Amino acid sequence: MSTALGLKDKVAIVTGAGSGIGRATAIRLAADGARVIAADINGAHCEQTWSMLKAAGAEAVWQRVDLTKAAEVETLVAFAVKTFGRLDCAVNNAGIQGEIVATVDCSEENWDRIIGINLKGVFLCLKYELRQMLSQGSGAIVNTASNFGLVGSAQMPAYSASKHGVVGLTKTAALEVAQRGIRVNAVCPGPTLTPLAQGAIDLDPSIPDAIMSRLPIARWGTAEEVAEAITWLCSDAARLVVGAILPVDGGYVAQ
Repeated sequence: MSTALGLKDKVAIVTGAGSGIGRATAIRLAADGARVIAADINGAHCEQTWSMLKAAGAEAVWQRVDLTKAAEVETLVAFAVKTFGRLDCAVNNAGIQGEIVATVDCSEENWDRIIGINLKGVFLCLKYELRQMLSQGSGAIVNTASNFGLVGSAQMPAYSASKHGVVGLTKTAALEVAQRGIRVNAVCPGPTLTPLAQGAIDLDPSIPDAIMSRLPIARWGTAEEVAEAITWLCSDAARLVVGAILPVDGGYVAQ
């Protein structure tokens, strides 16, 4: 396995590891030598990721977790430490899109579900990951926000609000622990070919063309490309990067 970024034997939690960016990140971290805890609310998908990691020779385990429940998040971190002895990296990636609907038509149920998973889930992960990393005096955390955490998106009030919240939470946590040996950063993926994106396309086949017309790079990104950015932020190669909100979006928010 490659160890170009110096992650050999580092211990990394990846949430939302059952598919998409989370799965790609788990695989990329493992390829650099990290020991991976793949976590997802979908146990079957998470186990599939684990099987892929094991087939590639990685040291990995998997855990089903509901990130909206503090006790389950605390258990996830404890499981990582019990299994591998410490926690060096955490990628808080799990999230949902929810309904695509105007603000005036957004239900409280839709709002609460999206905010609960996308924002509360990241908060809870940070809370328990940071407790462990503070006890060690080291660590790196990367949160997955979105290009819609930097600009608005019509018809996605709860999603955009949740991802703006992740941006603010990332900066706040980064300032709190910058002098304690811990770095907290975020990536903001743009349109990326993942199962989440495919679900939206299935509902509205016009989406790909509409998005392509707004992308300076003139193509969608891949989960693997986002995983490369996340892995770099986890590594010591990014040791001066603190509280950064990194667009990985083909130039979308540069416009």
